[in-house]
Parts: sequence; C-alpha cells; structure tokens
Amino acid sequence: MRLQVARIGKPHGIRGEVTVQVLTDAPEDRFAPGEVFEVEHPTFKTLTVEGARWNKEILLLAFAELLDRNAAETVRGAKLFIETEEVEDEGEGWYEHELVDLEARVGANVLGKVSALRTGNVQDLLVIKTTDGEEVYVPFVESIVPEVNIEGGYILMTPPAGLFEINREDGTETDAPAQEA
Repeated sequence: MRLQVARIGKPHGIRGEVTVQVLTDAPEDRFAPGEVFEVEHPTFKTLTVEGARWNKEILLLAFAELLDRNAAETVRGAKLFIETEEVEDEGEGWYEHELVDLEARVGANVLGKVSALRTGNVQDLLVIKTTDGEEVYVPFVESIVPEVNIEGGYILMTPPAGLFEINREDGTETDAPAQEA
C-alpha cells in the first residue's frame, strides 16, 4: 500500500534542507537517514534522507538529491510516500488521501469537496473547496464533522453559524447554511 507520510514545505538555509509537514505518527522511524521516499515530482522520482533534525516543532530534512536552496525550492509542495504493508487501523483517524475528494455536506446540501488536510499540533483542519471555488478551513473535530463516510464518498458537517464566513481564505462571505445549536 502506498502511504503519504509528509509534504515538503519551504527550503531552510542554503544547503538544501526543507521543512516538512509530518503526516505520520512515527517520524523518528520514518525519517531516519538512508530512508528512501517516492516523491510526486517531474525531476525526482525518489528522495533519500541524509539527515533529519527538529527546529522547535518543525522537522527539517536533508536529502542526498537536494544540494542547495534552489534544488530544495523545486520540490516545495511535493508529497512523500512509502510503500508499506503495515497500516495500523485503530479506527481513530483518517489519512489525507482517504479524505480528499469527499463531498462536504451540511444535511442534504453539498457545499464542496475536501481538497486537503492540514495537520496541526492542537487540531487538524479540513480544506474545503466550495462549489463557488473558494477554500474554507474547517476544524476537523467531531462536534463539527460528526460523520466521515469513506464508502459513501462524503463527510457530514454541522458547522456553527458563521464558520464558513470567518474561515474563508479570502475573507469574503458565503451563503453556507449553518446548523442551529
């Protein structure tokens, strides 16, 4: 099974290090020197970890193939994958690839589709691409997203009034229906 474990962020310094958004529960094991990742990139098919270190709460990786800041800039936004047979399913979460393209619904109304999952220290955010093309960030908590139905192809949301207005990327308002408390 192909499993996404990280997304490459911005370059750090001049020697080719990059920040990464960690999407695994075991970063110490996954990002050890010598580990090889498949990468979605036109130039690089794989990247080999040469070094890993934490800078506060941000993981920095050095890859053998990225020798300077310019090379590191070319892989910004690329997803890192591993092939694994061992996927522990504790029923307590979802991977980004399982959520992307699910319809985002409030009752019977389709508001858009999940376009990404942004993981955070306190809570994760679903990025919803609305039917009018805007991006809205929705806290991925049970009180707001009580149902994720992978087989049915949707998530059911019960957003509080105003959530879609204040969490729009551009700050404009929308006509998204809200659930009454």
